[in-house]
Amino acid sequence: MDELLKLWQSMGIANMDWGQALMIAVGCGLVYLAIAKKFEPLLLVPIGFGAILSNIPIAGIGGPDGMIGMIYEVGVETGVFPLLIFMGVGALTDFGALIARPSTLLLGAAAQFGIFATLIGAVALNFMPGFDFTLQDASAIAIIGGADGPTAIFLASRLAPDLLGAIAVAAYSYMALVPIIQPPIMRLLTTKQERVVVMQQLRPVSRLERILFPFVVLLLCALLLPSAAPLIGMLTFGNLLRESGVVERLSRAAQNEIINAVTIMLGLAIGSKLSADKFLTVETLGILVLGALAFSIGTTAGVLMGKIMYRATGGKVNPLIGAAGVSAVPMAARVVNRVGLDENHHNFLLMHAMGPNVAGVIGSAVAAGVLLALTGS
Repeated sequence: MDELLKLWQSMGIANMDWGQALMIAVGCGLVYLAIAKKFEPLLLVPIGFGAILSNIPIAGIGGPDGMIGMIYEVGVETGVFPLLIFMGVGALTDFGALIARPSTLLLGAAAQFGIFATLIGAVALNFMPGFDFTLQDASAIAIIGGADGPTAIFLASRLAPDLLGAIAVAAYSYMALVPIIQPPIMRLLTTKQERVVVMQQLRPVSRLERILFPFVVLLLCALLLPSAAPLIGMLTFGNLLRESGVVERLSRAAQNEIINAVTIMLGLAIGSKLSADKFLTVETLGILVLGALAFSIGTTAGVLMGKIMYRATGGKVNPLIGAAGVSAVPMAARVVNRVGLDENHHNFLLMHAMGPNVAGVIGSAVAAGVLLALTGS
């Protein structure tokens, strides 16, 4: 009888509580969205499966001594994974659209409004019971508004390590849910006439311009905001590998093997923070709500700036591309292209949207640098 009792007590079904069952269901839901609906599977498959693994009772896979827990400690808490991701993003991304139309920097800048609005919201939550966010905590939470997971992890690891798991989950969840969240906002704020605008082809960008651009961005960062140099530096380094044309092996490695391996480990590590004991807390739920508001505000600000540019250019700029000012590369640009095609089957906005999308990546890194410089110890 004692042996049967011991056997029963070693089984998962005997040790599973409702919170773990709920979070396993959430993990399965994320995997379903990735496979059936194709919502950013590169993010949701490892995050969802990591959530399932970390909520298996007794196994301790996501704990400090478990494999995923150790991956989290080595790559996420140190901030190494976000920097490697930024290098890969730089190597994968064509900055030509931003170089050809520098005015789209305004769209990327406008979309960062969600960051600073959320900073105020996080501080305001302290008036409610159960919340006690410091200014550093609020700054780390606010960066979720840029829809930039690597930047959110980088900043949280320095300002609010205790909230790192919740912030990482929120940031990457909203990045993955861009195709759900953004289109209704874009359609609500624009008219049919604005959405069907077909933009003129971008001017050709020379190889010299492409090579010099990373150096110009890095130089400005070094002179004006060195606290953002780790993020901007890895982004521009990755882009230089791409554009130099003399290190194709390194460029391919940054675009494929390195970023793919880091994405797998980062997704599993983030999923490990979806364990019931860490996730089902008042602070975490508050961060998720703030993140949704931040992302919505950032999208709204970008589209409204797009409408201003539409008016200023006499209808030559499609305001939909303003939604790509958030940092989710290239997800936001693809969503803009899809919404544009829904309105006009000949309206291909992808390359035009990449300009504000790249500007958003740079803008969120700059915003992180500003917050780090102002609130960091």
